[in-house]
Amino acid sequence: MDEFRLKKAETLRKKGTPPYAAKCDRTHTLEEGKGSKDGTKIRTAGRVMLFREMGGMIFATLQDHTGRLQVAWKADEIPEEEFKNVQEFVDLGDIIGISGERFTTKKGEPTILVKEWTMLSKALRQPPEKWHGIADQETAWRQRYLDLMSNRETYDRFLFRSLFLRRLREFYWAHDFIEVETPVLTNAASGALATPFVTHHKGYDLDVFLRIAAGETFQKECLVGGFDRTFEVARCFRNEGLDPSHLQDFTMVEHYAAYWDYEQNMAFTEEMLSIILKDLMGTTKLQIPNREGKLLAVDFKPPWPRASIAELIQRDCGIDIHSTATANALRAEIVKKKIRLEVDIASLERGNLIDQLYKKVSRPKIVQPTFLTNHPTDLSPLARLNDDDPAITDRFQLVVGGWEIVNA
Repeated sequence: MDEFRLKKAETLRKKGTPPYAAKCDRTHTLEEGKGSKDGTKIRTAGRVMLFREMGGMIFATLQDHTGRLQVAWKADEIPEEEFKNVQEFVDLGDIIGISGERFTTKKGEPTILVKEWTMLSKALRQPPEKWHGIADQETAWRQRYLDLMSNRETYDRFLFRSLFLRRLREFYWAHDFIEVETPVLTNAASGALATPFVTHHKGYDLDVFLRIAAGETFQKECLVGGFDRTFEVARCFRNEGLDPSHLQDFTMVEHYAAYWDYEQNMAFTEEMLSIILKDLMGTTKLQIPNREGKLLAVDFKPPWPRASIAELIQRDCGIDIHSTATANALRAEIVKKKIRLEVDIASLERGNLIDQLYKKVSRPKIVQPTFLTNHPTDLSPLARLNDDDPAITDRFQLVVGGWEIVNA
């Protein structure tokens, strides 16, 4: 902590002014204050982001959850002692409350002429040198509060996530889904192929697992019990490697609908995501990073193309997986084509070979939202077999910008 800031906090206490106020009754947010007419009486609050003195005036830029607004103190508008208190006690990072009157400067800047002010929360640490944007990614991740304060893009990302989940729930509810909450601690790590976190239940003297998927078994039990459509927004945990598409704890959304086939599920997914993005962003055209971090232009406007995994592999490397019925035959084709996969192919079964081949030659080329269908049975042995061709399954994945974002 900064000893000079600590002394300022102590001095405020001695003066009878708590450096950490219990509350602040605002009449306006900063954005509302900015949009008000000149002459409007305003009481608001925010964090001091800029602070400068110019002759007989002090200017500060405050920031709250809605944006930023300039405020100003004039030496001839408030008591001399109060003006000196502003000079002595206000630092960058402090949260202050002010009341005054809105006016517009000669340069056209909306500003509040402060008549009264109070310290709401005295910052005891000096803000980082790059106060107007944390450039170091490690600092941004480990001290997210600094990232949020200084990078509006980060703040907007947090806000978008919250709004997205709210709109997602509303869409489910509008389509007669009910939200369920299933156990995080389970006796078996099911619903995906992943390494679970293990903990010990003292009450039962039993090892249990943190779930690796969003309550698949429990949601299916809900359908067996009579519910028609369910969904869950679930925190999941996987004790595996870390990369841009894998975190040890993450949010997964999973839903189940009785009487639907996978075609209806695709249509629902397409409608849901395209409508939500249009509602929140005002457009279906976005830019998202691929696995190398390069921004790609993506349009979620339906209809989205559908392609079988066999079609993509044959298009992208010339291998017909239908004519390679065994793992050895497929392995020979991969070697013949001089395709180097990311794993040792010597011991892989046919299903895993198909999966690794697709991820190598096809997935990076998928930019626009695309439904991947007709997965071979040995790639998805637990999925429902197709009625017309039992060699493939009734399931799909949604791939965007090289990322698999839906698996069903």
